[in-house]
Amino acid sequence: MELSGARTLVVGATGVLGGALTEALRDQGATLALAGRTDPSGADGEPTFTLDALDLERCAAVVDEAAGALGGLDLVFVAIGVAGFGEESENDVVTEHLLTVNAQAPMAIGRAALPHLTDSGGTLAMISAILADVPTPGMAAYSASKAALSAWLTATRGGLRKQGVRVLDVRPPHIETGLADRAVAGTVPSGIRAGSDVATLVEQVLEALRSDRRTVTFDLRSGEYALG
Repeated sequence: MELSGARTLVVGATGVLGGALTEALRDQGATLALAGRTDPSGADGEPTFTLDALDLERCAAVVDEAAGALGGLDLVFVAIGVAGFGEESENDVVTEHLLTVNAQAPMAIGRAALPHLTDSGGTLAMISAILADVPTPGMAAYSASKAALSAWLTATRGGLRKQGVRVLDVRPPHIETGLADRAVAGTVPSGIRAGSDVATLVEQVLEALRSDRRTVTFDLRSGEYALG
């Protein structure tokens, strides 16, 4: 897709990864609307919105508000999530929190975005995680929440082929964004190492968007990304 001038909503723009993606898309000339848990710092004229990922109705409403502000949407990028580790995360309350923020909230955003993207032949892109491919001990509920989102993206993609909407699933490894330090439960298991950095991931995402790819995955053995 052509990023210059693309009417783009970034959800999660106040996070480390979302913020880096925002800056990169701005540099590419995208026309941005930003949403985050706190009010994002947009450039002059960029509409900004706040949402709580636990409020699914608000998640959907932000999409329509952004479409109204930009006159439509060509790209919706979702970069929200929370982490949970160890035995502390294996209870109903934490599991529900993980599934809501990591799966249900992005799905609500995606469902709201699809009518706008169908009109424009646009792209829905979301950050899931390598955990969707490699469920990991000590992160069972966390892995399940990311796998649920990735499965939804795969199934949604198949249903949209004839409508001209592209669905991009970005599944990065553990990256030092501070997300793990803000886990809703537990601490990062020993032996989990960062497999990439934010700048490298952002470069891969931009290339995937420009070249109309469907997935960005990471090979832990080679330490390299692959675009599919």
